[in-house]
Amino acid sequence: MTCTWTHKLTGLAAGVALGALMSSAALAEDIKIGMVVTLSGPPAALGQQIVDGFQLALEQNGGQLGGQSISLIVEDDELKPDVALLKARSLIEREQVDFVVGTVFSNMLQAIFKPVVEAETFLISPNAGPSTFAGRNCNPYFFVTSYQNNQPAEVSGMIATEEGFKNVFAMVPNYQAGKDNIAGFKQGFDGTLADEVYTPLGHQDFSAEIARISTSGADALFTFMPGGMGVRLVKQFDAAGLSGKMKFLSVFTTDESTLPGQQDAAVGFLSAGSWAPDLDNETNKAFVAAFEEKYGYVPGSYAAQSYDAALLIASALEKTGGNTDDKEAMRKALEAAEFASVRGKFSFNTNHYPIQDFHMLTVVKRDDGKYATSFVRKVVSDYKDSLAQDCKM
Repeated sequence: MTCTWTHKLTGLAAGVALGALMSSAALAEDIKIGMVVTLSGPPAALGQQIVDGFQLALEQNGGQLGGQSISLIVEDDELKPDVALLKARSLIEREQVDFVVGTVFSNMLQAIFKPVVEAETFLISPNAGPSTFAGRNCNPYFFVTSYQNNQPAEVSGMIATEEGFKNVFAMVPNYQAGKDNIAGFKQGFDGTLADEVYTPLGHQDFSAEIARISTSGADALFTFMPGGMGVRLVKQFDAAGLSGKMKFLSVFTTDESTLPGQQDAAVGFLSAGSWAPDLDNETNKAFVAAFEEKYGYVPGSYAAQSYDAALLIASALEKTGGNTDDKEAMRKALEAAEFASVRGKFSFNTNHYPIQDFHMLTVVKRDDGKYATSFVRKVVSDYKDSLAQDCKM
């Protein structure tokens, strides 16, 4: 699947006017942005949030970012590393894009990382934040507007400790982000793990795992199960009667992409995150209102982080006057991150992963009947990625 969204000048009535414009910088070539996200299968909702968040920023700015006309080319990686690689190479070699924005999943990012950065094309990740590129393998052409995968899990560990959980059952999918989340939770949690379970990516039937959870003696479950996996897990967890017996703490399992399917089964469940729809700042209030008006659903962190990615690119294009050939100037402009984030405070660490606040969130049913995550309390301020010290940029 490929879709192109391009803003063009219209309403030129006279050939003389057109010629004058064509000879000026006003009709300079569009800045090309290629987007690689998952738009197939159960995780498609996550990729669609990223597309919607980015396109909202474009629409609000008349099809421009930083005063430059934008051509956005969206590619579906189908949650297949070989497809992601093929699409990324096509964007670089055939389309000659100026930026690549992607991906949803860390294994897809790992597939496209090398060809994109070796082509000296800036890769902006609106979601995937694998630890593999945060330390020794950091790269001047790679920026993340979400988090380092370990961070939300580290904060979950802090929450578990602060909430008095003593014995936690941990369960994640068996791929890079899942492993990062287990490592992060262990770093932040002072208690013990009742068990540590890895499921296949895309797992749907959790009956065997729920049986293990119910007999584990754990007082809480920590999990990372994004997309359709999270919907199935929460509904099966609740149907098994575990909601009243232990706490449910997660990252990206009960969020705005999964809550329409989980609904009442998820209300009261806890999570850690750097953003929530009701986070109290003016940029966020305006973003959420505009997003819901345009798309008719509550945005999740995927949309918010993608919106920030668009604002980041806009700030860099404005700072450089749209000159994408001067790579050093563009890198410095991206590093400056001079934009108003939906999260409030936002800056980049030396490895190009964010420094940001993290919060405890809970699932609520709003007065309008929609489900959303809601801010409970700040857990940590200006939280820095622990691997940045190994980055030698």
